[in-house]
Amino acid sequence: LLLAVVSIVSVYFGSRTAMAFGRDVRGAIFRRVSSFSATEIAAFGTPSLITRNTNDVQQVQMVVMMALNMMILAPMMAIGGIIMAVRTDPHLSWLLVVILPIMGVFIGISLMKAMPLFRSMQVKVDRINQVVRETLAGVRVIRAFVRDDFERRRFAESNEDLTATAIKVNRVFALMIPMLFGIFNLSSVAVMWFGAIQVDAGAMPIGDLTAFLAYIMQILMSVMMATAMFAMVPRAAASAERIKAVLDTEPTVGDPASPQPLPALQGRVEFRDVEFRYPGAQDPVLCSISFTAEPGKTTAIVGSTGSGKSTLINLVPRFYDATVPVNRNARCGTKPICA
Repeated sequence: LLLAVVSIVSVYFGSRTAMAFGRDVRGAIFRRVSSFSATEIAAFGTPSLITRNTNDVQQVQMVVMMALNMMILAPMMAIGGIIMAVRTDPHLSWLLVVILPIMGVFIGISLMKAMPLFRSMQVKVDRINQVVRETLAGVRVIRAFVRDDFERRRFAESNEDLTATAIKVNRVFALMIPMLFGIFNLSSVAVMWFGAIQVDAGAMPIGDLTAFLAYIMQILMSVMMATAMFAMVPRAAASAERIKAVLDTEPTVGDPASPQPLPALQGRVEFRDVEFRYPGAQDPVLCSISFTAEPGKTTAIVGSTGSGKSTLINLVPRFYDATVPVNRNARCGTKPICA
């Protein structure tokens, strides 16, 4: 009765806590991404940011819920079973010292093999989201240039790549679960074997053997319950690393400590000998750019592909930080664009 009550309470509060945790993490990621400049968004990629705020959070949330549900129930079953097994027959309790470490080592090896595969899976989920997003955004161009078959092949390749990785993960757990059940059954046989020897020698009543076997089964069942949670940990750990990478990233374009009010603009944009290079690049994209766009007049920015036209336009609304290494000569009205 106590176990049933504890189970209901742990499931209720565990579910509420896990849902609230997921809500808070999604909110934190959204607020952080909202503060990103074009540099950080380009570094992560829009599809990856979407995956991290949906699929990755869901993976972590599920593990939190499982952990909270099992955190009370499984330890209670295991500790209670160990105490009662030792009290029933200390001589047979040495079997626990053999069985539990074997199960622990096998579970640990399986999880270590699964961890890199789960990391790879999340990256490949990003790739599928990227392909779908690009296809939907350019669907008219794709149809106009009859590239439907190419896009289908591109999606099929990404889909097959993810499927192959998922199959490798399932193979790891397909081996782990039967092995654990094999250890479970061998443990029962070992208890019956050594218990029967003691019963035959008159050192142990048959009722104690039955009780000891029940306690061993209770202990092993608690381990199996914990294993069900541990099987989800590698993917959740990989997702947690990806979430942490977003939350730990500081935006390169920050707000000034003492922002100045912006007066009414006359629409005049002026660049004086402006230079800009992307983070990590050795050569500048823009070098010695000077022009003035007067209000009410049309100013044309002409150049070949890759000459920096879009970069120049992105500097005006400060999508990229124009503090370093750009000269502070980009102005909107009378105010400098850079911080």
